[in-house]
Amino acid sequence: MTTVAAQHDESKAQYFWVWAVLLLLTAVEVVLAYRQVFQPVEMLEALMTLSVIKSALIIGYFMHLKYEVRPMKWVLMTAVIACLCFMCIFFADAFRIVELGVR
Repeated sequence: MTTVAAQHDESKAQYFWVWAVLLLLTAVEVVLAYRQVFQPVEMLEALMTLSVIKSALIIGYFMHLKYEVRPMKWVLMTAVIACLCFMCIFFADAFRIVELGVR
């Protein structure tokens, strides 16, 4: 039986490539924000998608969840999905400011 620690690769090159991808995704986000090539809703969708990808890379590699046991992954993913559901519920409530006419 192999342990999780035995499967864990401590290669610095792997962390460098993940860091480079994170840096590239951040640059894409900055360019999208300054150029404003999308409508606000599309921009929010694009930036949220890039943020989810970045957070998955950070959690998987730098927080070592990639090498964690399966039940721990399920607990974390359940919490993430619950948070995303709550965000969708409360973001809808934020649109009431448009109806109130507050500028």
